Amino acid sequence: GHDQLLKMMEERMMDVEQKLRLVKRLLQDKVNQLKEQLSKNTKADAMVKDLYVENAQLLKALEMTEQRQKTAERKNYLLEEKIANLNRIVKNLASPSFNS
Repeated sequence: GHDQLLKMMEERMMDVEQKLRLVKRLLQDKVNQLKEQLSKNTKADAMVKDLYVENAQLLKALEMTEQRQKTAERKNYLLEEKIANLNRIVKNLASPSFNS
């Protein structure tokens, strides 16, 4: 009975060791998976930061372009007013010469 008990204990011990090896392998796979995910997240984080900077630059460029457009529209309006005034002056200058 003693030998049989010893044999059962050995088998049990081998079974436990096998299960432990399996768990260790599974844990190592999980560690590798998490390391890979961390690497991907780090790259994604860097990309997000780059996009944030690029977006800020694009917004600044858009702001400047809109400002230039407003300035051009103001200048255009003033030029149109000047043209209208010049046309009135030319019309007024031409009117008396036709009448005389």
